[in-house]
Amino acid sequence: MTDVAPTMTFHPQPQAGEPKPWDFPAPGRSTLPNGLTVLRSHRPGQKVVAVEVLLSAPLDAEPDDLDGVATIMARAFSEGTDKHTAEEFAAELERCGATLDAAADHPGVRVSLEVPASRLDKALGLLADALRAPAFPDSEVERLVNNRLDEIPHELANPARRAAMALSKELFAPELRCSRPRQGTEETVARIDAAAVRTFYDTHVRPSTSTVVVVGDLTGIDLDALLAETLGEWTGKPAERRPLPSITSDDHARVVIVDRPGAVQTQVLIGRTGSDRHDPVWPAQVLGTYCLGGTLTSRLDRVLREEKGYTYGVRAFGQVLLSTPEGTGASLLGISGSVATDVTAPALADTWQVLRTLAADGLTDAERDVAVQNLVGVAPLRYETASAVAGTLADQVEQHLPDDYQAQLYARLAATGTVEATAAAVSAFPLDRLVVVLVGDAAAIAEPVKALGIGPMEVVSS
Repeated sequence: MTDVAPTMTFHPQPQAGEPKPWDFPAPGRSTLPNGLTVLRSHRPGQKVVAVEVLLSAPLDAEPDDLDGVATIMARAFSEGTDKHTAEEFAAELERCGATLDAAADHPGVRVSLEVPASRLDKALGLLADALRAPAFPDSEVERLVNNRLDEIPHELANPARRAAMALSKELFAPELRCSRPRQGTEETVARIDAAAVRTFYDTHVRPSTSTVVVVGDLTGIDLDALLAETLGEWTGKPAERRPLPSITSDDHARVVIVDRPGAVQTQVLIGRTGSDRHDPVWPAQVLGTYCLGGTLTSRLDRVLREEKGYTYGVRAFGQVLLSTPEGTGASLLGISGSVATDVTAPALADTWQVLRTLAADGLTDAERDVAVQNLVGVAPLRYETASAVAGTLADQVEQHLPDDYQAQLYARLAATGTVEATAAAVSAFPLDRLVVVLVGDAAAIAEPVKALGIGPMEVVSS
């Protein structure tokens, strides 16, 4: 018998198909009878539901001598209600598998909840209780105040935090809340008690000026009925949203050294103010800033990190501080990083040279293409979780942007050309409008930095 070799059939290798189009999810919008605005986004497969509640209690509304009261109020929401003590409330959250966090920032207070979809009803009930009838016990508020006072020395000792505080103080007038630490100072926090927290809550927290964002797999969930039974029971006086202040700043070129004798590194923060996201130039500015210092392959990193070895990394960024419908808000445009003490002046000199070269020669098409791919191409991965989608929708509400803003932003980023991105980056970082904050050893860095001639210098104690 002769063996016969089996015949083999070769099939062509599967080829990748066309990618499915992706857009940032558009939310549905409604209003509860108590005036609470609702944004919802059904995301099949995302079994952990994210809830964001935005309260119109901006830092600008804090009494002048009580900076930090919004932060203490936010932290106290989970410290008991009219139904549960602080310990009972924490235990109920744990039974739900839920996490509840809250924080105060310039636009207002944000309360964040994450919970498995199967326990959304119970967790929303706890969230509603915290907003509707927080206990604000004297003992718990006192504990939170003491915790906050313990945090402040650590923040002052952190070079990056200290640099940010110094830059805010330099850029903004003392009467503007954004000139001062978001969570208050030792002097102002020490004055806060439970009565002050209750007064701030009673004055500013109510459903008619608040928004809730719910994102996740809502299959089988009657969200309208669930919200009506929970957050819909929250009542309060009708009120208009508090008008936000117009932000003005002084960003003429200068250098401020926060003295840290003996420091082996210098924390560098270079900044100025820009417009908020209502400005049509924002997409081009995002793209240009990313090319300048948004990633390890950016221009600043290539020079300061790869070529010179001055730093482990340096970043350029744009961060919205406060946004208004009229476009009178502000963003912080900055460059940050840390360098060894002995190369502080050379690192600044090279940073200025990078900015001059950018203005003279512009970005390349290759830089622009990489930035678009990194910002737009990976967007579907960035929004794989419900919390990421909810956070962005909440940002849009806080910044008075339309519900489709993020989707339109990606389209505008993809359509922005190299010339437009270059012009926006150059305009964002003009050399005669940059405030330089250095947290480091003044005895070692002051004279070399002064010799650069990048602006008048002041040395302040840490």
